[in-house]
Amino acid sequence: MTYSNAAKIDELGVAPATIERFGAVSVETATEMARGAREASHARLSVAVTGIAGPAGGTPEKPVGTVCFAWAGPAVVDSETLQLEGGRAQIRRESVRIALRGLIDRLA
Repeated sequence: MTYSNAAKIDELGVAPATIERFGAVSVETATEMARGAREASHARLSVAVTGIAGPAGGTPEKPVGTVCFAWAGPAVVDSETLQLEGGRAQIRRESVRIALRGLIDRLA
């Protein structure tokens, strides 16, 4: 798990400029996270999730519930941003469900 920006940079190779330009919660950051996780683990497929589960931390541009996903495979990275509803636990649970469903769909 790479919760902090420093971990995203140090452990997954996210470019500091990506976080500065797009923010930690962005498809650009999620994409670099997924690529970095795949490369570091030598896995066939990886997933990255970055978001704002709340209860605080949201902004008008990125409110609580904003979650960015990316799935990296050998040649393709798919990504999406969703606006999830509910409290912190519900947003986190739904994020895990979406991330795992995405892995399953891409393995099929």
